Amino acid sequence: MATKIRLKRIGRRNRPFYRLVIMDARNRRDGAAIEEVGWYNPTARDEMYSLKEDRILHWLQEGAQPTDTAHDILRSAGLAHKWHLMKQGLDEAAVEKEMKKWALEREDVLERRRQRAEAKVVEKKADAEKGVAEKAAAADTATEADDKSEPATAKAAVDEDPADVEQSVDDGATAEPTEKEETVIEETEAEGESAEPAAEKKAAAEKKATEKAAAADTATEADDKSEQATAKAAVDEDPADVEQSVDDGATAE
Repeated sequence: MATKIRLKRIGRRNRPFYRLVIMDARNRRDGAAIEEVGWYNPTARDEMYSLKEDRILHWLQEGAQPTDTAHDILRSAGLAHKWHLMKQGLDEAAVEKEMKKWALEREDVLERRRQRAEAKVVEKKADAEKGVAEKAAAADTATEADDKSEPATAKAAVDEDPADVEQSVDDGATAEPTEKEETVIEETEAEGESAEPAAEKKAAAEKKATEKAAAADTATEADDKSEQATAKAAVDEDPADVEQSVDDGATAE
C-alpha cells in the first residue's frame, strides 16, 4: 500500500491547524489517517511544529513519501537531513556527529536571517525618517522663499511712481472688457431690446384706450346736445300746429 506523510487540517476558519499524519495515498486530504506523527501550527510564532522523530523515520523506512509541505517541515526539523545520512549507511555515532554539525550551522543560518530582518526594519525606518526630513526641508525652503518675496513686493509697491500707478489705473479703466464682461453686456443689451417692444405695445394700448374714452365722451356730448335741441324745438312749436297734427292723427285713424 502506497502511503503518504501529509498534513490534515482540523483548525477553524482563519485559524488553520494541521496534524502530520500517515495515510493512504488514495485517500482525500482530510480522510482517515493510519497514524498521527506530529502537528503543525502556521499561526504560532515560537513553537510552530512538534514531531515524533522515531515514528517518522520508521514510516520513511517503510517507504512513505512526504508531500512538499511535509518535506519542508521535516527539513526545518533536521529529519530530512538525518534520513539522508541514514540512507548513506552511516552508523548512529556518525549520524549524531553530523546532526550536531547541522544544528550549529542551522543556528548560524537562523541568526543571519534574524540580523537581515532587523537590518531591513532599521533601513525602512531610516528611509521613512529621511523622507519626513526632506519634506520638512522643502516646506521650510518654500516658506523662506515666500518670506523673501513679500518684502520685495512691498518695496516695489512703495518705490513705484504715482504717475505709473495712475497710468495703470487708467489703463485698467480703458481696458477692453473680458469675455465674461462682454457676455454680461450682450445679455443687458438683449434685455433692453426685448423691453423696448413691450414698452411700445403698452404705450400704444394706453393711447388706444384714451382715444376710445375721448370718442365715448364726444358721442355722449352729441346725444345731450341733440336732446336739448329736440326739447327746445318742442317748446317753440306753434299750438295750432300741434292741434292740427293731433287732428291729422285722429283722421288717419
